[in-house]
Amino acid sequence: MTSNARNAVARRAENVGQVEQVGEQQKPTMAQQIERMKPEIARALPKHMDADRIARIALTLIRKNPELANCTTESFLGALMTCSQLGFEPGSPTGEAYIIPRKGSAEFQLGYQGMVTLFYQHPMASSLKVETVRENDYFEHEEGLEEKLVHRPCKTGPRGRAIAYYSVAQLVNGGRTFKVMYPAEVEERRQKSSHPSSKAWKENYDEMAKKTVLRNHFKALPKSAVLARAMAHDGTVRTDLAADAIDVPPEYLGESQRPELGAGSTD
Repeated sequence: MTSNARNAVARRAENVGQVEQVGEQQKPTMAQQIERMKPEIARALPKHMDADRIARIALTLIRKNPELANCTTESFLGALMTCSQLGFEPGSPTGEAYIIPRKGSAEFQLGYQGMVTLFYQHPMASSLKVETVRENDYFEHEEGLEEKLVHRPCKTGPRGRAIAYYSVAQLVNGGRTFKVMYPAEVEERRQKSSHPSSKAWKENYDEMAKKTVLRNHFKALPKSAVLARAMAHDGTVRTDLAADAIDVPPEYLGESQRPELGAGSTD
């Protein structure tokens, strides 16, 4: 190869490198993408919520959790949009919704408090509570024609380990129903979930157990359309940012098929 030919090849390689570098420089950051999404977020949010605040919360989540910063931009924005459409601030102390990193993708996770919040949107809903029963509490539970549930928390000392979890719902027409699950049942559900060893189960077992009971109880309760959508998207990765994407059955990563509404993963 002559010196002129070598110089020409070198110049082409240099030009290609410069083009690639410019392309990398022009690729928007996660923060820039969130800023660009603010008009869409504003349209999705309930009137009492602010898009600027959601954007700040999103940036704070990324700063606090480097794994989220490494997730695909599409999946993070998708989870953020799902939270916005449901009216939740992700990762807030209320525990209504979370954005969780899973193998390079950001996953929307519905908290049990979020399920309670959405239950109250149904016109038939009157009251709902979820409790943990501990070994030193007084507890009676009977099923069948004479259903019975009595729980008196211990007031004279340590309540001890959890021995049961239950939820009680009352409707505006006076109807009342409850669901009780024991540790072995909760553990069986955990083992069958898509992420049985997740951080949520390891660090907040009782809260996840309550969510499991509530999800099971909801099979027999009236659900608002918003609650039904939230439960369907729980534990999923969303990359479609269209406003109506939340109405479309999502993909469940790592599962052979989509679970039935209201009976999906409990993590």
